[in-house]
Amino acid sequence: MNEMFVAVVLAVTLFALLGSGVWIGLTLAGVAWIGMELFSARSAGDAMAVTIWGSGSSWTLTALPLFIWMGEILFRTKLSQSMFKGLAPWVNSLPGGLLHTNILGSTIFAAVSGSSAATCATIGKMTIPELTARGYPPERVIGSLGGASTLGLLIPPSIIMIVYGVAAEVSIAKMFVAGVIPGLLLGGIFSGYLIIWALMNPDKVPKADATMRFVDKLRASSELMPVVFLIGGVIGSIYTGFATATEAAALGVVGALLLSAYQKSLTWNNFKDALLGATRLYCMMALILAGAAFLTLSMGYLGLPRHLAEWVGSLGLSPGLLLVALALFFILLGCFLDGISMIVLTMGVLIPTVQAAGIDLIWFGIFVVIVVEMAQITPPVGFNLFVLQGMTKREINWIAWACLPYFFCMVLAVCLLWWFPQLVMWLPGKM
Repeated sequence: MNEMFVAVVLAVTLFALLGSGVWIGLTLAGVAWIGMELFSARSAGDAMAVTIWGSGSSWTLTALPLFIWMGEILFRTKLSQSMFKGLAPWVNSLPGGLLHTNILGSTIFAAVSGSSAATCATIGKMTIPELTARGYPPERVIGSLGGASTLGLLIPPSIIMIVYGVAAEVSIAKMFVAGVIPGLLLGGIFSGYLIIWALMNPDKVPKADATMRFVDKLRASSELMPVVFLIGGVIGSIYTGFATATEAAALGVVGALLLSAYQKSLTWNNFKDALLGATRLYCMMALILAGAAFLTLSMGYLGLPRHLAEWVGSLGLSPGLLLVALALFFILLGCFLDGISMIVLTMGVLIPTVQAAGIDLIWFGIFVVIVVEMAQITPPVGFNLFVLQGMTKREINWIAWACLPYFFCMVLAVCLLWWFPQLVMWLPGKM
């Protein structure tokens, strides 16, 4: 059966179910079931059971609820206030004020989690209540968080970089190192956009707090030290090989509990609220991940990603145009698949095409990660949008519109990396 017809039928079904208010995870699973049942010879029932069980019982995935729980503990005790107070003095005087705490906080936490969803959930628990209470525009609060939290994919350690390194047979260590400068560059672009927006809309930014002396800023940053030590411990345990990402997440939870107990802000009520809050948020994410895993399997049987990748590779484009086509291709796939699935399903076909065009695979890996970041904030299956919707109860289209400027910031970052490839290649070349 014609692949284009199948793709159109599934896309229409997806939008129809989303528009009718069906839960996202159930929508993804439903579209996958329809695709397998109507357009493939594979029985959908047992495939759905095996796939959903496999996605839900992954040991690696255990890191996600643990990091979310860590964020809930930080949010419900003095630790979140300490982190916010520690960051605030350094960005308070910048145009855009405390909105920059979303950028800086996401950059710091991205070095812990390796997941944009965990970064979004954790930093959002800290900053959304604070910034909203201070009168910052909700669309700027949500948009800056949704955009900046995608740094969880780019700043190492990153799960998606590991998947790409295995698929492309390149050094994962070099991939990690290559992501450092682009990650900081993208964070700087996000802050630069906020500065420009604030200068053009001074009436929409709450009045800054009184300017502090440098010594006072350092003193205020002492509030940040407990969280810095916590994050440093988690990162150090990963980089020294003492713990895996999942074990490090468990250490982070224990550390957050110990620090909050030391600050005498841990009570039975906020411990229980943190545990229940993390459970609710992760259950929402787990249902989406299960649906996405089944949809990935279904599309693999239908061959849609492979056919689309082969079509892109057959166009005979120049390196620049090839990257534009691949960016559009991945953004389109991002409307239906999660980032890891996109890489797993397409790299086998695309890598020879990329190598034939003379594009370095380390550079291409960073390019793919940034484009996948774009897909995290594009509807209908932008995962960060779902996380934000779960936290704020806002409409998905409203959240996507708020995140749109940061999509174009990522486009700018990709252009800069194309014009100045050493931004990616310099650090790996030193190894």
